[in-house]
Amino acid sequence: MREAFWKQPPRLPEVLASLDTPRVFIAPLFISEGYFSERVIPRALGLRTLRPGPFRRSRRQGRQTFYYCKPVGTHERITAAILARAREVVQPTASRRAPPLKQITLFLAGHGTARDPNSRQAIERQAELIRALGLFAAVQALFLEEDPRIGRCWDLAATRHIVMVPFFISDGLHVQEDLPVILGAGAQTVQRRLARGRPAWRNPTQRHGKLLWLSLSVGTHPSLADVVLDRVREAAASGSSL
Repeated sequence: MREAFWKQPPRLPEVLASLDTPRVFIAPLFISEGYFSERVIPRALGLRTLRPGPFRRSRRQGRQTFYYCKPVGTHERITAAILARAREVVQPTASRRAPPLKQITLFLAGHGTARDPNSRQAIERQAELIRALGLFAAVQALFLEEDPRIGRCWDLAATRHIVMVPFFISDGLHVQEDLPVILGAGAQTVQRRLARGRPAWRNPTQRHGKLLWLSLSVGTHPSLADVVLDRVREAAASGSSL
């Protein structure tokens, strides 16, 4: 197994060129079927043209066959990972009891982009699935770059308790810095806490008369390793025409 990146080394084209196995599976570690996972990277791999619509997910080159898997973020197991992140962040401590889920508003925090309307479909689908389970008082998707915005969580939540689960692949800049600042933590406070190796957001933090817990990102949940393997198995069994 090899890792490769689009915007930093080791870059995807270079890694693919170094492989000599008969079959190569490319599993996009993306949270949705968005601009990069469904347009930019498939086009660079020679799987699609400039025209919109479906594209080939496999290509033969010499004695090698390249398979492009579906994004991990649209896999059915992601729902369980979201629920696990939401439950673990409100676990009771010696000084605080955990609120019942029915008294919690769950927000899924995603990126969103005007470049591809499909980028928000995965998170909205997850909000719909979890809402149908009836576990929480309310479930809604919020976004960094689209409406409804993440900063509106305080007004949108009808409950005192709020859990926000970042619908991101990693605990990177957006999760560690942008979200806490948008939620009201001062930028300098965030930087100081991170410099000391501490989470930027203190769970729970009280603001506007409400308590908010911010979980780790969905993409860092241990179950994602199995999701990647599932995507590879799907691609192997698909029998896509070359």
